[in-house]
Amino acid sequence: MRDFRDAKAMAQTLREALGAKSIPLTHSDSLELIARLFGQRDWNTLAARIQAAGGVPAPTPQSAPDAVRQEIAVDTAVLDRYTGFYQLSEQAVFSVTREGSHLVGQLTGQRAVPFFAERPTDFFARDVDAQISFVVAADGGVTSLVLHQNGDLPMSRIDAAAAREIAARTAERVKNQSPAPGTEAALRRLCEGITSGNPDYNDMSLGLAAATREQLPRLQPGLADLGAIESMRFLGVGAQGEDVYSVKHENGASHWRIALDAKGIISTAWVTPGP
Repeated sequence: MRDFRDAKAMAQTLREALGAKSIPLTHSDSLELIARLFGQRDWNTLAARIQAAGGVPAPTPQSAPDAVRQEIAVDTAVLDRYTGFYQLSEQAVFSVTREGSHLVGQLTGQRAVPFFAERPTDFFARDVDAQISFVVAADGGVTSLVLHQNGDLPMSRIDAAAAREIAARTAERVKNQSPAPGTEAALRRLCEGITSGNPDYNDMSLGLAAATREQLPRLQPGLADLGAIESMRFLGVGAQGEDVYSVKHENGASHWRIALDAKGIISTAWVTPGP
């Protein structure tokens, strides 16, 4: 029997059934309808519930391209409820503040970015390709947000004390410039898994696993062309507390940033060309 964790499949079935009757239904609308079927206020809320239950939700429905995004007015009291801290990883926090009638988001080690309301819970940036969606519980409390940038990155809300602790820990790592235990071995597994086209998603956080699934068709050919790993060299610790490696392959090199959570799961990883 299907339950809320099968929401994505149910939305697909609904679209196909209505399509057979010549009744059009968009991907976004089908997810929103299924969310309401399960008594949730919107897809963001149901997606957070699926994630909490150990599932991987479908990507949150995205709005129109930036060129046609329209800012709406949201009461400052509502905006103030969104302000606070949201944890991306063991080393990085996304802080949200309000400046006048819009929000400002800043990820550890990055510059602050203004975000403007497109819907009461959905905000977009004008100078970077990024959006954020807030997950609001039935009692009106804001429990988490999802950063839509190179995939969907869910972040749970944390208090100021926890945010300060993460900031201090990350600053210490950046100061010491020493690799975290296990990152080299984890990076080797990740590289080899992507190259083979069969990465171990159980070795990744839910957000990273979802992003990797989405990007695998683009990542796999490039890494496969580089060939087998010959050596790995630790370069230092990045601004978000991630370990930076240069990987030498048979036919070239790749540049990686990687971080593990407290359980040794890969929470952050991204690759760029070059040594």
